[in-house]
Amino acid sequence: MAELERRDWQLWTIVVGTGIVVGAGLVALVLPSVFLHNGTFHIDLTISRQLFLGLLVMLLLLNSLLIHRRLQTRRVREKLVSTTIQSELLKFQSFMDPLTEVFNRRSIDELAGRYISRAQRLSKPLVIMVIDIDRFKDANTRFGHLMGDFVLTEVSGILKGAVRGSDAVVRYGGDEFVVILADSNLFGADIVIGRLTKVLEDWNHAGPLPGFELTFSIGVAEWSENKNVDQLLNEADMKMYNTKMARKAAGPQVAAAPPEENPAGT
Repeated sequence: MAELERRDWQLWTIVVGTGIVVGAGLVALVLPSVFLHNGTFHIDLTISRQLFLGLLVMLLLLNSLLIHRRLQTRRVREKLVSTTIQSELLKFQSFMDPLTEVFNRRSIDELAGRYISRAQRLSKPLVIMVIDIDRFKDANTRFGHLMGDFVLTEVSGILKGAVRGSDAVVRYGGDEFVVILADSNLFGADIVIGRLTKVLEDWNHAGPLPGFELTFSIGVAEWSENKNVDQLLNEADMKMYNTKMARKAAGPQVAAAPPEENPAGT
């Protein structure tokens, strides 16, 4: 950026210098021949061939330099834009899980930090959900890792379909996901859980994996001023674990800790 600014200043210096030189040359040639006669200006201008050619060459050289500098500045600007885009793309890719095409664990601190800062600034609610796939290891053992990857991609699609574009889905671990719900409270999380219940019923009814029923255990934590990212994740993870232990043998398609309050939702 500093290099671009330096080249811009050089360009403007050349432009101003060209204007001054050309203007000074015209004034030097014209003013001695300008006479006020009967209320009119009379210009009687005589220029030698050598002087005219010299001014013309100087003007052409200055314009050539100006064009060269402008092209240099354009190339520097294009390179800067390209480098910035590539840098942002690499950063974005480093935060994405290649299998499920959702955010990965590396992104959670920055991502959740942004959501918390926004909630703090706008005085909005915020909810974090920790979602674990029940009996995922059994699916890997019975059907193999390729089908395990299939289940993970299906789950990421189900989660993305159940939330809004302003929310975030993160693959937090092997079979564990985190969902960040912006502008939502516990009641809003319960609405999302209801959507997941319906989608899981349809998925299991289609039976893509014979003998395997896809279910979730979910823990929900609502942000407040005294909670940071780690505290929210720990609270939601503990609720998820307690729910999983309480309903380990069987249960509905979505096992989740019930909301503690009932304000506006998602």
